[in-house]
Amino acid sequence: MDEQNRIKYNVFTAIVNIENKSFLDDPEGETILNDLILKEGYHNIISVRTIKSLKIEIEAKSIDEAKIKIKEMCDNLRIYNPIVSDCKIIIKRNR
Repeated sequence: MDEQNRIKYNVFTAIVNIENKSFLDDPEGETILNDLILKEGYHNIISVRTIKSLKIEIEAKSIDEAKIKIKEMCDNLRIYNPIVSDCKIIIKRNR
């Protein structure tokens, strides 16, 4: 393959945040909130919600391609349950 026909790939970092939908309880977040208020006196904290976060590096031609590939991976591997969870993907290009 000559140099002109080689596809150039960039390296991107994807942050995948998986969180229970807002209408569902978050027992872990509620426990943390209760500990903050009851044990530590942080009375100004209103709510706490927990999320699972994945940091993934991927090679792709563009940010759009990277996002499509990461979304496809999350769906195919069933990393989250779309009925009870929201999945937000943030992509940034590595320098």
